[in-house]
Amino acid sequence: MTLDEFRAEWDSALDLEDRYRALIALGAALAPMDPALKTEATRVPGCSANVWVYPVAEAGRLRFQADSDAAITKGIVALIVALADGKSPEAVLATDFEGVIGELGLRAHLSSNRTQGVPNMIARVRAAATRLASA
Repeated sequence: MTLDEFRAEWDSALDLEDRYRALIALGAALAPMDPALKTEATRVPGCSANVWVYPVAEAGRLRFQADSDAAITKGIVALIVALADGKSPEAVLATDFEGVIGELGLRAHLSSNRTQGVPNMIARVRAAATRLASA
């Protein structure tokens, strides 16, 4: 599922269950993360579920491997990395992650446990962009 497909499905959802299914489908569409990359160094702190984000620089652009052991949380991290994946560091740093999350009304539909790690997921992505921009 692409980010545009997710947005279309999210916007056309008739109820909260349909929105959860869209978020879960976005997470399920993530490429499998190499289990060797699921380390303490790639784990995002402050999340109620285990979340891992591993950035890779390819030709001046950021690519991400990400995963979570909880389906809805995996959808959330998939959304965040989809907003940054394939972009230059400058474009990632200019991305309004919080604005997109607000526009979708994501926080209103998820428990505080599920969203408490969102700022840390965003910080991990921005930190990778900052490192690549200064390299």
